[in-house]
Amino acid sequence: MNRQGPSSWVLTINPEHHSNKRSLHAMERKGILKICANGHKYYKRSDCPTCPICEEERKPRDHFLSLLAAPARRALENTGITTLDQLSHYTERELLGLHGMGRSTILKLQELLSQHNMTFKSKASKQANGTSK
Repeated sequence: MNRQGPSSWVLTINPEHHSNKRSLHAMERKGILKICANGHKYYKRSDCPTCPICEEERKPRDHFLSLLAAPARRALENTGITTLDQLSHYTERELLGLHGMGRSTILKLQELLSQHNMTFKSKASKQANGTSK
């Protein structure tokens, strides 16, 4: 078993121990069968332990985070950013430094902020506050 995170486990079926060649070929196309701590069965070709079924279940339905891809959403949540007001306290550069955050997400977030008459924190305001690095 592989450790996925706090109190969650992923069972990985190793294709090398599988005897049926036809099933083994299907596994190679789909990926490796994994079972999350909640019992969901899913196939993955990568080492990523995130269960796509659990991820879909925890995705917000009516929040600005629902408009983002899962890696970007998790990056913001792990940083404690769950509102547009909190988002506006960060520069684009700070957000781009988060794992899972890309330029296309920054453009989406910029549009969302502008729809609410908000912007990302500017470098100038950061320097004026004496918090420049």
